[in-house]
Amino acid sequence: MPSSRSAWDAKHRLAEAPAAEPASIVRELLPFLPTGEALDIACGTGRHALFLTACGQHVTAVDFSGVALDTLELRARSTHTPVRRSRVVHAAGRHLRAGLDLIQANLEGMQLPERRFDLIICIQYLQRSLMVRALRPDGVLLMETFTRAQLEFTGGPRNPAYLLETGELREAFPSLCVLFYRELRAGQGIASLLAQKPKKIE
Repeated sequence: MPSSRSAWDAKHRLAEAPAAEPASIVRELLPFLPTGEALDIACGTGRHALFLTACGQHVTAVDFSGVALDTLELRARSTHTPVRRSRVVHAAGRHLRAGLDLIQANLEGMQLPERRFDLIICIQYLQRSLMVRALRPDGVLLMETFTRAQLEFTGGPRNPAYLLETGELREAFPSLCVLFYRELRAGQGIASLLAQKPKKIE
């Protein structure tokens, strides 16, 4: 996987077309996702952010690549979705009840505000230091990314640093209550997690 901003920009420039449909896990678990303030981590060109805003939700979408966010902004404006660029997560969502706030940031060095989001979505991105403290009590994390089983298939990341061990995602967030978990080896190796922050966790 690319590691620098310029590499990610180049990757998005070379892409034939941005993915339009959300990952199947997002559609599958949509009835269980809260409808409050959402954060889309490593949003890319915005297939999940746009899907949630079409459902009437406000989404803060964060990505390292300015090219990806430019594409997302154009896609949002083409559907008359309210969209603006924000500099920091803390300011996002203050004036938009629905629509998108776009933030360009290096997630590995980013500080997320505490107890801010009802929903955090993280698809095909692995950052083991993901801060669950950004979830509000009762907030939900939906995460899906590649496991080491992906090495048996074509495509996807090849660097083991970006691949989950078997069962790792289930144990990755001990302060959250697991609502749904599965691992698949059908055409790709992926693990999916839906977990909720208990009300009493600070």
